[in-house]
Amino acid sequence: MDNKIIGNGKIDVVLFDFGGVIAEEGFRNGLKIIAEANGLDEEDFIQAGFDVNYSTGYILGKVSEEVFWKDLKEKTGVKGDNADLKAEISSRFLLRNWMIDLVKKLKSKNIIVGILSDQTDMIDRLDEQFDFYRWFDHIFNSYYLGKGKRDISLFDDIALTLKTKPDRMLFIDDDPGHVDRARRKGWKAIHYVDRESFEKDFEKIIPMRG
Repeated sequence: MDNKIIGNGKIDVVLFDFGGVIAEEGFRNGLKIIAEANGLDEEDFIQAGFDVNYSTGYILGKVSEEVFWKDLKEKTGVKGDNADLKAEISSRFLLRNWMIDLVKKLKSKNIIVGILSDQTDMIDRLDEQFDFYRWFDHIFNSYYLGKGKRDISLFDDIALTLKTKPDRMLFIDDDPGHVDRARRKGWKAIHYVDRESFEKDFEKIIPMRG
C-alpha cells in the first residue's frame, strides 16, 4: 500500500498510535530479543506473539497477562520467568520526545489530541514510569474498549464519541492495515514509516512551520 495522504482540510482531532509512533515499538522489539535468547525464528515468534495477544483476548482486556504468557509458552516453547519476559518488552517502549513536542504544539493550537492504540494494561504501567497521559485529551486503548483497530467499526465508534466528522480527524499509525481502515471510514491518516517522511506528510495536512 502506498503512503498517499487523503485530503488536506482543517483538522480538529489528531489521534496517535502508541507503540511505533509515540514510542518505539516495544512489543515487536522485545519479542525479537526473546526469540534470539531462545534460539527461535524471530519473525515466526513475533507473529505468534501478536496472534496469541488476539486469540487469548488479552489485548481486548478479556484475560490477564499471565494467560497470554502461558499460551505463548505452550505455542512456541519459549522459556523464562514471566517477570523477565515482561521486562524485555516494557523496557523497549521508549518515548519519542520529539513526538511529545508535536503533541504539545497541537494542543497549543486548540486541536484535540489522543492516543488510539491496540495496547494492554502495560501502557498504564508505562505511564506510571513516563507520565505521558497528561499531554493527551483522550486515551483510547483496546484493553479497555474491548475492541481493537482490526475491527473497522472502532473508527465509527471513536468519531461518535468525539462528536467529530471523520474528515476532520487525523490518525497516525505504523500499521498499514489500521491506516487503511481509518481511511475507509473517511478519516485522514498517515502511515508512519520514519520521522523524515512523517514530518513531510504531516506538514501537508497541518502546517506547523513558520
